[in-house]
Amino acid sequence: MISEIEKQTETILMHHLQAKGVDDILSDYTEESILFTANGPIRGLAGLRGFFEWLFKNSTPEIMAAYKMVRQDVGGEIAYIVWKAEPFIPLATDTFVVRNGKIVAQTFTAYMPM
Repeated sequence: MISEIEKQTETILMHHLQAKGVDDILSDYTEESILFTANGPIRGLAGLRGFFEWLFKNSTPEIMAAYKMVRQDVGGEIAYIVWKAEPFIPLATDTFVVRNGKIVAQTFTAYMPM
């Protein structure tokens, strides 16, 4: 049986994955949220806005059309996804920590051979 915490985590994950635009995505975060990337941590809503604006700007229609979810798991407050958008991104992964209906921490990495 799935716990209430897992239901909340899955709900936030699904909203994040289906969000339309930066403001919609940012509604899942707080000023205290942190995103860990290969280039270092990004903190707060202003930092996250800059990251997601960059991501949307650089996500071409070809990349979006190639997007495929490989794996998605939820356990308690933690959600983990593996995805790809071949040939542009052969492997990417995100981990989310969700508390009180918000993403408080996230990790992101993607292999993008160029």
